Amino acid sequence: MQAAVGDQLHIHSRAVGMIDQKGEIVEVRGPDGSPPYVVRFEDGHEGLVYPGPDCNIEPRGATR
Repeated sequence: MQAAVGDQLHIHSRAVGMIDQKGEIVEVRGPDGSPPYVVRFEDGHEGLVYPGPDCNIEPRGATR
């Protein structure tokens, strides 16, 4: 998995009733765009994320 600053990280819920989380990647700490990433989530908090199989990266400017 590779990302750049400004890309969106989408974490899909793992259980019924849980909501998906989305956030903007504000820092890439791994070499060549690899994890970990510092992510600013929609609710305003920031965290260090090592994405798992329930995550995907949406490049900046991608249409939905």
